[in-house]
Amino acid sequence: MRIHVLGICGTFMGGVAALARELGHEVEGSDANVYPPMSTQLEALGITLKQGYLAAHLEPAPDLVIVGNALSRGNPAVECVLDRRLPYVSGPEWLGRALLARRRVLAVAGTHGKTTTTSLLAWILERTGRDPGFLVGGVPANFGVSARRGGQGTEPTGAALPPSGEDPSTAIASGPFFVIEADEYDTAFFDKRSKFLHYRPTVAILNNLEYDHADIFPDLAAIQRQFHHLVRILPGNGRLVVNAEDPHLAEVLAMGCWTPVETFGITAGDWRAEPLHADGSVFRVRHQGRDLGTAKWSLAGRHNVMNALAALVAAHSIGVDPAEALPALADFRSVARRMEFVGERRGISIHDDFAHHPTAIATTLAGLRARVGAARIVVAMEPRSNSMRMGVHAAQLAPALADADRVVFLQRTALPWDAAPVLAALDGRGCAAADVDTLLEQLLDMARPGDHVVFMSNGGFEDAPRRFLRGLDDGDH
Repeated sequence: MRIHVLGICGTFMGGVAALARELGHEVEGSDANVYPPMSTQLEALGITLKQGYLAAHLEPAPDLVIVGNALSRGNPAVECVLDRRLPYVSGPEWLGRALLARRRVLAVAGTHGKTTTTSLLAWILERTGRDPGFLVGGVPANFGVSARRGGQGTEPTGAALPPSGEDPSTAIASGPFFVIEADEYDTAFFDKRSKFLHYRPTVAILNNLEYDHADIFPDLAAIQRQFHHLVRILPGNGRLVVNAEDPHLAEVLAMGCWTPVETFGITAGDWRAEPLHADGSVFRVRHQGRDLGTAKWSLAGRHNVMNALAALVAAHSIGVDPAEALPALADFRSVARRMEFVGERRGISIHDDFAHHPTAIATTLAGLRARVGAARIVVAMEPRSNSMRMGVHAAQLAPALADADRVVFLQRTALPWDAAPVLAALDGRGCAAADVDTLLEQLLDMARPGDHVVFMSNGGFEDAPRRFLRGLDDGDH
């Protein structure tokens, strides 16, 4: 089949394209911005990429068009698909029908930590010989690709997991398994259900739940309803792995639950993690009071300890012994742009982080602070997500930046709200820049040996982290 993917350079749609190619289809695609790393990954797979959404890109007519959720009515390619009556489908629906229906799916949902937790779970299954397929909203360093089909083991039939109360080690664990980052964002312009409803998982992690995506959800309750729709489709012989410390998730479960639940946390839950180092790089795992072992790894922060614990519990639910899984954490390498270390020059360390919400900003900086002690932390902040650009989280930004010693805030002219109150609340620690060039100049002037400079944005940030690194190489600052 010849497939054309609209929006192919997004992390999810790029993964869909890679999986379609692996399934033997002829795949091409178009996007408004064809750029690395996704463009490089796709071209290496033999996938033709076209710049822009031109109707001419759909000549000759493909057998199927897979439409990304960033596209809407008025887009020339979308109008061409509709006018010419071309067969089309959303990415999540195609994935659910073409691949996931024949896999035992482990889905990772939540406002924060989905990408890291999905990568962790896939790596644990890989290291323990399960050969999982996966689709991650980023590029896990341990795999080097954002998606793969995975093993071709016995198709799952009958009971997927043991009845509630039985030892999970008796689970039918023949696979094949597929681990997927399960996003609550809507599916497509023609399908306003959350993406994760197409995946029909056997195991679902509910990592946390906060208000986000203000462009499509009016309030927290609307997101909770979508999460409850996910809970409603979990099989009775599946498993829900739920953050015991999150009251919003407790409210979701109170709406009704028909699947055995295992809870995790640091201060509550059936499964507990006890940090042994302040930065979270060493922690002990316990299950219902029983010590299961100690993890040592390179990631930092309480939030990452929670991510690891969720992945361990989900792996255990399909029969992976924690004693077998814990060593996998030692050589886990984080996902690109999740506090990714870019480099060091003149004693200044540069990090790139995919920050999109005040809670993610606060927990990431708290983890870095625990690791670097009194060293200065300098943050370059771009309010890039839809909710950030709308100003929904503006009041929470200054508190989220409490661990930063200095902040340069990118206030583009197109930003529809005034950042002055945020800067004022930083008590002299913050300044604004109208463009990335100015922001980089300010950073080059203020950075000094021993600093940790963190670029925080869920967009490309005009390659600012690496431009800053080159500026340290070239400049006289």
